[in-house]
Parts: sequence; C-alpha cells; structure tokens
Amino acid sequence: MMLQTKSLLLIAFLSTALLGCGAKKSEQDQADDKKNGPKPTLISVTHVKKQALDITEQSVGSLEGLTNPTVSSEVAAKVIRIHVNIGQAVKQGQLIATLDSTDFSLQIKEAQAEVARIEALLNNQNKIVERNQVLVAKKFISQNALDNDSSQQAALNEQWAGARARLDSIKHNSNKTRVYAPAAGIIEQKITVEGEFLKVGDPIVLIVSSQLLRAHLPFPEQIGAKLKPGLKVRLSTPTSPQTVDAVIHELKPMITEGSRSVDVIADVRNAPGWQAGASVDGTVVLGTKVASLMVPEQSLVLRPAGEVVYLVRGNKAYQAIVKTGVRQNGLVEILQGINENDAVVVDGAGFLTDQALIKLAEPSPASISKKVNN
Repeated sequence: MMLQTKSLLLIAFLSTALLGCGAKKSEQDQADDKKNGPKPTLISVTHVKKQALDITEQSVGSLEGLTNPTVSSEVAAKVIRIHVNIGQAVKQGQLIATLDSTDFSLQIKEAQAEVARIEALLNNQNKIVERNQVLVAKKFISQNALDNDSSQQAALNEQWAGARARLDSIKHNSNKTRVYAPAAGIIEQKITVEGEFLKVGDPIVLIVSSQLLRAHLPFPEQIGAKLKPGLKVRLSTPTSPQTVDAVIHELKPMITEGSRSVDVIADVRNAPGWQAGASVDGTVVLGTKVASLMVPEQSLVLRPAGEVVYLVRGNKAYQAIVKTGVRQNGLVEILQGINENDAVVVDGAGFLTDQALIKLAEPSPASISKKVNN
C-alpha cells in the first residue's frame, strides 16, 4: 500500500513538471513571435510617368452595305443555267447566269439579211448615179433626173445605216444573255431557277458586297457638340480581327427620336472579313492630353476611404487617396493624389493596408534573362 502511494505521487509530480515546461515553451514562442513581428508583403513597384492620353468616346453600332446589287435580267429570255450558289464568293465580272439566246440568233440572221439587201440596192444605185453624172455632163439627160437618183442614193444610205444599227442592237442584247457579276461579293439569295422565263428587270440573284460598308454609331446627344466630320474613329467588328482607322464622314442632322442619340457615319472600304449587318465598335478620338499621370489598373484599390494607391517609402507602403480619370489600355489616369516619379505598388496592392511592411519581390531568372537579352 505504501509503495502504491509513492508511485502515484511520483506520477503526479512528473505530470506537473511536464505541464510547467509546456507553458514555459509556449510563453517563449509568443515572445519570439512578438519580437519578429508580422511578415512583410511581397510587392512589385512602378514609377508614375506622364504620357499622352487620347480623349475618346465609344459606341456600338451596325454596318450597312452600300454595294449590295440585285442582278436582274436586261432582256426577256428563259434561264438556261445559273452558275453560282448561295454563299459562294464571286468576283467582279464572273459569269452568274446564262439565258436562252436562240431568238436573238434568229433576229441577227434576219437583220444581217436586211443589211445585205440594202447594200445590194445601194451598190446598184451608186452605179446609176455615176452613169447619170456622165450623161448629165454630155447633156444626154436633165439635171432633175440626176437629182432624183442622188436622193434615192441618200435614202438607201440612211436605210443601210438604220439596218446596221438594228443589227448592232440585236447583237448587244444577245450578249446580255450572259449575265455577269457587277461587283465582288457573296451570293446572298437565288431569286430565280433554271427554266423560268424572265422579263426585262426580273431579278436573278442578290449579291452582298463588303467593298464599301457604312458604320452607323449612335452617340449620346450630350456629346453631339463635340463630334464633327473629320475626327478620327477606330472601328472593329466581331467578324474580323482587323481594326480599321477611319474618319467621321458625316453626322445625321436630326437626333434619333427613339434613343435620343446622334448618328455618326464612317465609311469602311475593302476590309477583309467585314460583313454588312454585323455589329461594329467605334472609338472616336475627341482630342489628346499631352501629359497625364498614369498608373497600372492593378495599382488602384478600393478602400473605405475611396480609391487609393500605395506609395513606397522605405520598407513601408503608405495609402494615398486619389481621384481618377480615363481608363485606357490597362492604365488609369490619376487626376490628383500623387506626383510624377512617385513609387507606386503594382502587384500585391490588394493585400496592403496603410503603413504595412513591404518587401520588393526579387525578379525571376526568366525575367532577368529577358532584360539581359533586350
């Protein structure tokens, strides 16, 4: 019994000693943490620079095709063959359709026969006039007889000229039985079919061309006074990666009733991939600020005090409340709150508070190699 009591007392003593050591170690860790303090935040820094800034206004509009011809028949004839299909790209002068030319071939033969008949009569009359001129000189016939023959000769000449003109007209119409594309574009619609008889003016196909497009850009009426013909406008469309630099061609004089907007018009010529009916983004350059303070967008942080950036001074970051202006190409214009050449935090700004400890992130080997190569 005595031995068991001593064992229990020994176990209790050792447990108390261990607890005391654990508490002592915990207090030591707390002291070390207090001594070391919070870890600094890794950041990257840029310096505020002045640069030129375009004053712009943006709008989303639509593209209108100005060259969308409906190819129609110029003669009355039956459709023999249509050589194009919907969606096919065609070049200017490409054969679109072939019409029946049988009637014109017969008319040409008839006109040629008439020309030959009049030519025969005219040749004979020419000989009569030549003989009568000799006879008049010898006073065998009167001058009146020669005048009558000369009149008939002139009349036959006019008939021959008329027959030749009719023959040329029939040949010209015969050529119209082969229908060609008046402009390059895409076949949007086939309006007739093979075997159908067409009258003059009946449509055959509709071609949509992108050679000349017109961009309509609606802008708010309050900036209408700033817009004028000749201003530069940058255009882009979802159907093409190509950006087009154009100028304002004209402004419609009336405000659009439904949207209360100003319709700004700019022309686009021969832009690959651009299509009539597509949407278009337009950016009008109203002017240029020669020197604006610009910082990267990631430097700007929203805090309870407002929009702020963090300035680097020593190993701390200090909060600066700023007033912003235009945002463009990943940069933000700062109107007030910082000065040129101030060191501003870029990466890591969202993790900072006023007077937080900071540490510049060391550049990676890849970025160092890139700098050396440059």
